[in-house]
Amino acid sequence: MAGEAKTLVVVAGPTASGKTDCALDLALKLDTEILSFDSRQFYREMCIGTAVPSLEVQQQVPHHFIQHISIHEPYDVARYEEAAISKLEMLFNHNDVVVAVGGSGLFIHALMYGLDKLPEADERLREELATQWKEEGPGPMLDELKASDPQYYDAVDKANPRRVMRALEVIRMTGKPFSAFRSGNKVTRPFRILPYALDIDRALLHGRIAARTDEMLNLGLVNEAEQLYPYRHLNALKTVGYQEIFSFLDGDISLSTAREKIIINTRRYARRQITWFRRDVAFEWISPEKILDRALSCL
Repeated sequence: MAGEAKTLVVVAGPTASGKTDCALDLALKLDTEILSFDSRQFYREMCIGTAVPSLEVQQQVPHHFIQHISIHEPYDVARYEEAAISKLEMLFNHNDVVVAVGGSGLFIHALMYGLDKLPEADERLREELATQWKEEGPGPMLDELKASDPQYYDAVDKANPRRVMRALEVIRMTGKPFSAFRSGNKVTRPFRILPYALDIDRALLHGRIAARTDEMLNLGLVNEAEQLYPYRHLNALKTVGYQEIFSFLDGDISLSTAREKIIINTRRYARRQITWFRRDVAFEWISPEKILDRALSCL
């Protein structure tokens, strides 16, 4: 790569804020490609419930890290960082600018700054935590995390047992908050980074979340969840949208209740995303209508 001549434009923000459209506009204007850091969209078996960009959008601009792995494959942020940096090296060979888009804070943090140096895994403790989660449910473990590390508790995806248990594993091993290990030395990437986060009115965002939930249901979210139901135990499927429909398929709640729960839980997820990105002062918060002109003016 040619060092400072290469630029990664990051379009981040909460779910349903319009990131896909903004990234597409930027990529078309810059005649470049898009790299996703939305971990919900990595899995090829999941489409409707993760709001994967349409085939029409993907045909207009090449997208990378969209439905590129199976829900049955082990995958984590370390593998993503390695693969994404390798892909960027290739893309920068014939593009001065690449657009990255998504809402997964942990993954863009790894891409921008490198991974935090965490203690090695303790397999015995990890097994104990997995057993506790299975026997007691998430409540007691989330309470422990909130008391031990309120900063990480506010940001973590509480429906993702792997992330909750990993944080508690580190806390119990070291006696220190998990967040204390997340502020180490940052790597220096061989390209410039322009990080933007979409700033959208809360009422508008809530309306978009409700409208997108209805669109997903109309597109066949229930049928998609039925196909995935046998694999509901996998981490990839412990996410908003699918979990609520699984409860409907179990007969525990009505479809209308599942819809309301999806909307409520998506709002909560959006709040956690906003909290995450606001902690990083590098991000410039900007309205979706202004991001194109702002990014172009900085290139």
